[in-house]
Amino acid sequence: MTDKIKFQEELSSKKTGMLFLTLTSIFAILMIWRLKMNGLDTVAVILIFFAIFFLFYSLNYRTLIIRLTSKAIKLTFGIFRWTVPYENIADCRLDDLPTIMRQGGAGIHFMMVDHRYRASFNFLEYPRVVIALKEKAGLVRDVSFSTRRPEEVILLIKGHLLVE
Repeated sequence: MTDKIKFQEELSSKKTGMLFLTLTSIFAILMIWRLKMNGLDTVAVILIFFAIFFLFYSLNYRTLIIRLTSKAIKLTFGIFRWTVPYENIADCRLDDLPTIMRQGGAGIHFMMVDHRYRASFNFLEYPRVVIALKEKAGLVRDVSFSTRRPEEVILLIKGHLLVE
């Protein structure tokens, strides 16, 4: 049986992209200024690190791809991929985090929520769906991801859980 795509969504965020490019530019300008003034010293190395770090974020976290196939949920964020087979899903619901945790940043984050370790693939301006795993994936017990269509995603996932 082939693994047919039942749902696919690509998310991006101009705000997040601009934030990462702005941070890249700030650290690159400071790095160039520091190199001209003092040469390669500790501060210059730290500035180089942050310029490269935010350049990576700018390139890697441009698009989150969500695929619900006939066998699994597949999340792709740049070079990072996460697959959750339907047989490992215990529950699926709209993610309702406290504001401070919800605004914790864009990209991939790992955090504790209700004493459960979570991997979160997200952009700040979209709602999230959270999946509780039957069996941990390493330390991870929940996976959440942003989507424009959380109700549709939840219905599709729960439909697979009823068939299993």
